[in-house]
Amino acid sequence: MKLKGEKQESSDHNEGSKGKMTPVLVLVALISAFGSSFQYGYNVSVINSPAPYMQDFYNRTYLNRNGEPMDSDFQTLLWSLTVSMYPLGGFFGSLMVWPLVNNCGRKGTLLLNNLFSIGAAVLMGTSELAKTFEVIIFSRVIMGIYAGLASNVVPMFLGELSPKNLRGAIGIIPQLFITVGILVAQILGLNSILGNVKGWPVLLGITGIPSLIQLLTLPFFPESPRYLLIQKGNEEQARQALRKLRGWNDVDGEIEEMRQEDRSEREEGQFTVLSLCTFRGLRWQLISIIVMMMGQQLSGINGVFYYADRIFESAGVDKNNVQYVTVSIGAINVVMTLLAVFIVESLGRRILLLAGFGLCCVSCAVLTLALNLQTTVSWMSYISIVCVIVYIIGHAVGASPIPFVMITEMFLQSSRPAAFMVGGSVHWLCNFTVGLVFLYMEAGLGPYSFLIFCAICLATIVYIFFIVPETKNKTFMEINKIMAKRNKVEIQEDKEELKDFHAVPGGQEGKKETSSSEL
Repeated sequence: MKLKGEKQESSDHNEGSKGKMTPVLVLVALISAFGSSFQYGYNVSVINSPAPYMQDFYNRTYLNRNGEPMDSDFQTLLWSLTVSMYPLGGFFGSLMVWPLVNNCGRKGTLLLNNLFSIGAAVLMGTSELAKTFEVIIFSRVIMGIYAGLASNVVPMFLGELSPKNLRGAIGIIPQLFITVGILVAQILGLNSILGNVKGWPVLLGITGIPSLIQLLTLPFFPESPRYLLIQKGNEEQARQALRKLRGWNDVDGEIEEMRQEDRSEREEGQFTVLSLCTFRGLRWQLISIIVMMMGQQLSGINGVFYYADRIFESAGVDKNNVQYVTVSIGAINVVMTLLAVFIVESLGRRILLLAGFGLCCVSCAVLTLALNLQTTVSWMSYISIVCVIVYIIGHAVGASPIPFVMITEMFLQSSRPAAFMVGGSVHWLCNFTVGLVFLYMEAGLGPYSFLIFCAICLATIVYIFFIVPETKNKTFMEINKIMAKRNKVEIQEDKEELKDFHAVPGGQEGKKETSSSEL
């Protein structure tokens, strides 16, 4: 029996079943993103500015041990290991997503993950005192594992906490903090701050501080209600978590939707990566996230960052001031990602993806032209600068943040961990590949290497235009209906409820795709 007050509350809730930004939701999003995603960004760019001092340290240590200076080829090898071990660690971290989030929960995984970061931070911060450079390379792998887990678990956790009308905006917050991390590392890495002989161990070591803050604060916030109910079967805890997150008591609607999903998924159990890859009912969702993740990393963002310093120098920026220009590019990246948080719910995911990759595609094409002509046409170097800025804007509003949002939205509770594992592995493998191949590509092709990036952006645009649906403000049920048509599988409906759809010939029942309007 409902009292008047409750009825009122319930109808308020239904009017705005939209869900609002409650203080708990805001805090949990900020703490998760600052404690985890921030450090992914920070460690991407932290070794760029102190590179000469770190290489000098490698040299000195080697000289002290062996009595002879380091061979230059060996030094190059050591440095490229220092850089590339991070994305390789990220790949291994992605492989750990599925077992960890299913056994320890989303919040539990984030808390456990902090131990990697704090351990690596202590090792890197003390490496100079200990006179060992091997520890830095080892710590970069550990930091990579940390970032690999963080880059997948934070979007999954926040996506499962958010009401459907805020899912996109909250889903971009991790990417926003990645860009903030990059910017903070660039600022602290300025020669006048920590990017110098004395400061670099501190610069590497302070990455543990956000982890420590998260370790102390996140335990006071709720675990993902969907994980508690569907995977742990604990309805009471799920209700409490939802009440805290939504700021109202009447959460029956959301609980009922989760129950439907739970009932439908019990027969199937959790998807492993193998069963996800062979399951026809999720075929196009899987192809879509692989294409978007490859597009995101292979569209040349690393190449543009590598080239940026050179482009600005050739435009007449003084060598000592280039670092300030790099910081300003980092700032543009942050501002545009922040803009994406505010426009993703009004414009939708598809528009941002198409516009983002479109800007990247055009700027890569024009950049190729400008870099080739800048020796003959004096003002071309300014065109190159404009291209770099336009490229960064395109990547920040669409290509960087949206693919992770889409993984959360295109998959259900049982297949989401496996989907993040696939998407995350593709993300980090492509990142690793670009880091490895770009220097050779650049040596062989010069500015024409941007034409390859241009072609990849174009291919991604074509795929998104024809295949990827708009998911803005849709429940999972609606998204699954759209994708089921594409997968050529049936969804039988009964009273607005999805029944098992038969995906595999021979009568094996496909996954019943139910949904929650409030994931």
